[in-house]
Amino acid sequence: MDVDDPHPHSHSPTTIADPQLRFEARRALVWVGVIVLVGTAIYMAQALLVIFGGMVFAAIIDGGARLLGRVLPVARGIRIAVVLLLGFAFVGWVVYFAGSQITTQAAEFPALIQAQAAKAIAWLNSHGFALGSDRIADLVEKTAGGVGQLTRAVGGIIGGFTTAFLIAIIGIYIALEPRLYERGVAWMLPDGERESFLELAGSMAFALRRLMFGRLVGMLFEGIITWAALALYGVPMAALLGILTGLLAFIPNVGAVVSGLLMVLVGLSGGPDMALYCVGVYLVVQTFDGYVVVPMIAKKTVDLAPALVLGMQLIFGILFGIIGLALADPLVAMIKVMLEHRSKQAARDAEKESNGDSDGQVRETTY
Repeated sequence: MDVDDPHPHSHSPTTIADPQLRFEARRALVWVGVIVLVGTAIYMAQALLVIFGGMVFAAIIDGGARLLGRVLPVARGIRIAVVLLLGFAFVGWVVYFAGSQITTQAAEFPALIQAQAAKAIAWLNSHGFALGSDRIADLVEKTAGGVGQLTRAVGGIIGGFTTAFLIAIIGIYIALEPRLYERGVAWMLPDGERESFLELAGSMAFALRRLMFGRLVGMLFEGIITWAALALYGVPMAALLGILTGLLAFIPNVGAVVSGLLMVLVGLSGGPDMALYCVGVYLVVQTFDGYVVVPMIAKKTVDLAPALVLGMQLIFGILFGIIGLALADPLVAMIKVMLEHRSKQAARDAEKESNGDSDGQVRETTY
């Protein structure tokens, strides 16, 4: 019995008396908690990505409502309704008014791509490359695993529509009352962390709105210019290629490569001159978008390293399919904003501590 212990019978049999052992036990418990959280996040990755997709969609709606508020001083709910109606009207226009032409082109598109790919393989074989269909399939499977994931994801039309519907519903709810969800998360944090979290949430929302605005501008520019340039030369399926190019522009790097390959394959159906023209259109559009549109937007939002974005796209595309590929860019942007916020917060805390020590030294010297 320890004579210095005032309550010798108050300890539980599981109490660790040694302070060093208690420290190690707490540290082990922290690591176990981290492992459990990581495992839970991996298990719930698809659901978490859908929720994050809803946040991205909410940022698009919120950004549109804010822009509309500069010219239409009405209630926020009305502006959000207008933005949603305009978005649904655009989708309706694509489906109903341009649907017949695009549907016809879409039906012919796979056969055309297959025929041009067969011609390309035959040309390579005639020049001594000896690439058989089995070897091509194996090569494509090894070098384009992310594209394979994309193809399989697109094949699940029902699942894709269900995911898109959930993302849209979550985004609309968040866009209607974003402060409600911010306060709900802040309420679960310690008092000292709430102000910092609200500041971080504001920075993330601002960066995400700007990032999505730049993405939509790029999509609109690439889609319209591609359609107009291809239609001017008489390239088949110009409208379909314009829409695909615009949609794929939402996925940087990977989307541009896929749309370029599709344009060249379609251009080959009209001969070498048309194929070269399609290559020229692709280069002009991507060069202008990469060196003019993107830098202008990046100056006012999160500037991301292309290699980092491409690496995350490959990882997320292989792990989570099309949704991971599409959301890799905004997710990397949010991680960067969070790290920058933490760095600034640490600098402010260090400055406050330094100022506090200086004030204490001054008071001690004065006394």
